[in-house]
Amino acid sequence: MLFLKPFAVLALALTASAAVPYNTFDGPGSPACNNVASVHNATSVKDIQSTVQKAIKAGQRVRASGKAHMWYDTMCSDDPNTVIIRTEEVNNIYDLDMNHGTVMIEAGVTFLQLAEYLHARGASAGYTLVNWNITLAGCVAMGAHRSSLKEDSMVAAGVLAMDIIDGNGELRHLERNNLDDTWLAASTSLGLLGVIVRMKFKVYPDFKVWADQKTLDESEVLDGDIFGMISPYATANYWWWPYKRKFHYRTYDVLPTDFSPQEGFQNTFSVTYPEAQAIKGIWESGRLLSSSNKLAEEILFAQWEAPNFREKTTNEPIDQWPVYGWNYDVLIGGLYPDQKPVWEYGLKGHTLELAFPVTHANAMLKRVRELFDAELRKGVFMTSTYRSGINIKFGRPYFDLLGQVTYNTADGADWSKGAIMFDFPSYRPSLGGGKRFNEPFYHKLAQVLVSEFPCRPHWTKNTREVFQLAAQYKKIDPGHLARFKAVREKFDPNGVFRSVVGEIIGVY
Repeated sequence: MLFLKPFAVLALALTASAAVPYNTFDGPGSPACNNVASVHNATSVKDIQSTVQKAIKAGQRVRASGKAHMWYDTMCSDDPNTVIIRTEEVNNIYDLDMNHGTVMIEAGVTFLQLAEYLHARGASAGYTLVNWNITLAGCVAMGAHRSSLKEDSMVAAGVLAMDIIDGNGELRHLERNNLDDTWLAASTSLGLLGVIVRMKFKVYPDFKVWADQKTLDESEVLDGDIFGMISPYATANYWWWPYKRKFHYRTYDVLPTDFSPQEGFQNTFSVTYPEAQAIKGIWESGRLLSSSNKLAEEILFAQWEAPNFREKTTNEPIDQWPVYGWNYDVLIGGLYPDQKPVWEYGLKGHTLELAFPVTHANAMLKRVRELFDAELRKGVFMTSTYRSGINIKFGRPYFDLLGQVTYNTADGADWSKGAIMFDFPSYRPSLGGGKRFNEPFYHKLAQVLVSEFPCRPHWTKNTREVFQLAAQYKKIDPGHLARFKAVREKFDPNGVFRSVVGEIIGVY
């Protein structure tokens, strides 16, 4: 299964002698980097800088790693003489200033750490939210966003200043300047400018929100006013169940603090051991049997109908919509205290995520349905093999050079109303070389969507194949790429922070 989760890495010293894989959250067999020389657990900003400087002197490459939003082997270059710097222990939060609405955070601070710190002090990060355990610096590097057309949802939109250790081992300080290409490159840097070690982040007084969910027939979305359904709310999204031809439609917005005493907490990623083993058994047989995948979708659809929330103060299930609670508890949540994340039970996955102009939303989703139906005419049922269906998210426009929701691009598409993100995770069986049921379909889907629509890939949730398609069909604005490359050459002239993604999109 695919969620935002910690890297499962080997305990390596900086002086490790043999090149080894550096794994994604899915563990062995799921490398983020196929071969690295060493992994260093940094303990301070100075330690990060010293490690970068030592690697430069030794002629090594460097990649920073937070808590992880990486699915495939695209994080590093294929140079085995690469040092991974893990930032988890560099996680100080300080200088909260509610008068100016700012706080300082270091490289390894996760969203959940920041959210809990702020909540305890009557503050929040507003809507620049991401899943519970990604580092905020990593979010900025890869262009993360919350699902909103109404509110600023790019994490970078909440950053007022940042410190980056560049390819010369020097510490550079940047202040927000939306007219400066240096800032526009740093807003979605792909980690190619250096290691983001500190950020000044915008904060707000804490607030409560409600969450509501409705079940819609597929036609109500595919033929509906998608922009009109999503844009009125602080945040909103769909989950698509293609076998059942249904959508779950989730909306969130603000409510008065004294409206309800309920303190709902969303279960984002946790399951019980029996649940994990049951669904794993069904999906493993689904490698060969579409009937197993249909059964799984029926079960999970029924589970997702009910609120995936508990009352935080009692840990009791909440069984009715809408749900009320504090900002981050409702919008993000995390793990229930008596459960574990799915990756700890060995549920692994693949994913494909592409962003499209929201003005193309209906056409894109209808095209996906056409591809599902083409398989059905061959007697093949395609389903979601994900516990909440296919994830359909949205992003408010935010201008930078390489972000998913940027605009004024050469493709001629209207990105000014925002983007729809088609996020199609799927279960990866443990047998058969990890091949999914009807494996060729997923590759055809990527080929069709990239070749037929204006789109952009999510920078950490796609295979090399998808990035190569995006480059082939020129899906990233050439002018933006040239401007980004010019900044990268100033920050990292020798390619210390080089990655496969950077190579494929042509910024070297």
